[in-house]
Amino acid sequence: MRDRALRILAVSLGLAAMSAPALAQEDDGPKGPTMHQLAARPPVPSARKDFSQFLYRPAGDKVIEQSDADRLLFWTPQGTPDGYAERRGNAIFYYDRGGHAVRVQVLPTPEN
Repeated sequence: MRDRALRILAVSLGLAAMSAPALAQEDDGPKGPTMHQLAARPPVPSARKDFSQFLYRPAGDKVIEQSDADRLLFWTPQGTPDGYAERRGNAIFYYDRGGHAVRVQVLPTPEN
């Protein structure tokens, strides 16, 4: 009889211990965004760069700026890549869709 009472007590304590964390979570209030939601749209503003020095733009192409890589992507109106332009040192290199350099624009050096 005493063995049975100890078992019932142990089982009831185990169930109470398992339900305690669930009860504590209900009192937390409204939840904030998850890490996955924060990573989808980071609160950091995107970097803006001045691409006015990039003079050549293929006619009719859509231009997409990649500020972090300091380059422009060119896309045809049909949605296929048409090349890109990137700045390296004091020059801007223009590449075709195959990755071959087709044009080089030398930038003037600033005079102090």
